[in-house]
Amino acid sequence: MARNYLVPSISVAAAGLVAACAVCGRTPPPNDAAPLTAGTAAVAADDWGHGLPLEKIKLPPGFRIDVYAYDVPGARSLAVGERGTLFVGTRKKGNVYAISDRDGDGRADDVATIAEGLNNPNGVAFRDGALYVAEIHRVIRFDDVENRLQNPPAPAVVNDTFPRDKHHGWKFIRFGPDGKLYVPVGAPCNVCERDDERYASIMRMNADGSELEVFARGVRNTVGFDWHPRTGELWFTDNGRDWMGDHTPPDELNRAPEAGLHFGFPYIHGKDIPDPKYGKKGKPPRFTPPAKELGPHVASLGMRFYGGNMFPPAYRGRIFIAEHGSWNRTTPVGYRVTLVRLDGNRAISYEVFAEGWLQGREAWGRPVDVLVMRDGALLVSDDKAGAIYRITYES
Repeated sequence: MARNYLVPSISVAAAGLVAACAVCGRTPPPNDAAPLTAGTAAVAADDWGHGLPLEKIKLPPGFRIDVYAYDVPGARSLAVGERGTLFVGTRKKGNVYAISDRDGDGRADDVATIAEGLNNPNGVAFRDGALYVAEIHRVIRFDDVENRLQNPPAPAVVNDTFPRDKHHGWKFIRFGPDGKLYVPVGAPCNVCERDDERYASIMRMNADGSELEVFARGVRNTVGFDWHPRTGELWFTDNGRDWMGDHTPPDELNRAPEAGLHFGFPYIHGKDIPDPKYGKKGKPPRFTPPAKELGPHVASLGMRFYGGNMFPPAYRGRIFIAEHGSWNRTTPVGYRVTLVRLDGNRAISYEVFAEGWLQGREAWGRPVDVLVMRDGALLVSDDKAGAIYRITYES
């Protein structure tokens, strides 16, 4: 049975007073609060984030950030259904959520838990009325799910032949333009070699789980990918290995125009950094360097090409990346949303789009995934704060 968490609407009265939240009891700032300076987040007076310090988020001028949904513990990968339902996977929480915005006001009306007790159900994908969920060892499917959010069906097993290793075993999944479901299998280690070709790969299979095959090799751990809107080529983020110092190796943004390419792990990191142990074996056959080296240890996860109409034209076709943030770097980095600009098939810039989840050495939030909604707004999940944010643009 689904469990619902009501997301109350906070309205502004004609007299300029605002009601306290029915859940947490806090009162938002008054209507005449001082405007924020350019370059900081614009936060609506009636959307104060239920204790989340959104005023600390810095965005380019004209952009604003609001809470789309809160009380979404462990929120990670995002997928949207045919009727606009937002599905959210988690890791250790073991839950899958369905979030509805029935009145279309850009704020969730409720958060329903449609599955519990799963094995790191990080990945979610939607196709033909069904929600696909990736656990560590298998992919399952919930049929006709948007018609049964209050009474979800029992899942059907699509494929349960994946390795059971928990190290980098959580998965991000999506359907490609070829109709195949792409399912990565991370390296079961920081750095290692394995004879089983499934490890450190991106695999793909038919929607029914058949014809499972390796599409790309040498991928340490990708937790986000998308296809170029014009070329249909796969682009994906990849997390670099640990314990080579604070400044190396970089995370990667990779481009896979065809099957059978090798992206270096564990032999080469970034474009040309040999691994201390495995690098003596040289570059593997069909080695493909990254399209762009990202920051070291930033934990680049979800990514999407922006194809909406809300943001200015200069943002269309750019790549947004959610950076979860470093865990063992001397000075923490990441904890932000970055932007990569392309010129044809070349990634020519890498810059910060949204930051402020990291304050000094402490982070109050950790971005995980990004998703472009039908109205052009950008959603960002945060597994530390248990929230989904909505970034919009107003000219």
